[in-house]
Amino acid sequence: MSTLEVGKKIEDFSLPATGDQTLSLSDFKGRNLVIYFYPKDSTPGCTTEGQDFRDRYAAFQKLDTDILGVSRDGIKSHENFKAKQEFPFELLSDKEETLCRQFDVIKEKNMFGKKSLGVERSTFLVDKKGVLRREWRKVKVKGHVEEVLEAVKELEAAG
Repeated sequence: MSTLEVGKKIEDFSLPATGDQTLSLSDFKGRNLVIYFYPKDSTPGCTTEGQDFRDRYAAFQKLDTDILGVSRDGIKSHENFKAKQEFPFELLSDKEETLCRQFDVIKEKNMFGKKSLGVERSTFLVDKKGVLRREWRKVKVKGHVEEVLEAVKELEAAG
């Protein structure tokens, strides 16, 4: 079960990422971090969400904010997705669902009457000290990235 709470520090994590690297929360110390969880590479909603983060990437960077996408897909799938969509940020592979469970995003889904466990589209904003500042669950893609960007601006203004 998740011990995640807004206003509390996030436990460090380490996962394989695109670009043949392993990334940890501690790698982003001194920068804000947006972690967005999505169900599957190269599906319509996930592609649109990634493109929206890509298209606003420079605005996030100006606010000392990095972005990480996370799904249960493997690195090869992530590399293809990232290259095809020209994402300037890294994607983490969470096949074991360790980060997904830490952030409590594995939920029961009902597709055509068939129940299965899957990633619920969710986004989290972590500040420069590793403290969770905002969370968005059951995300609807349209307008979401603008909302996250506004939250980063508020966080930076609050200093």
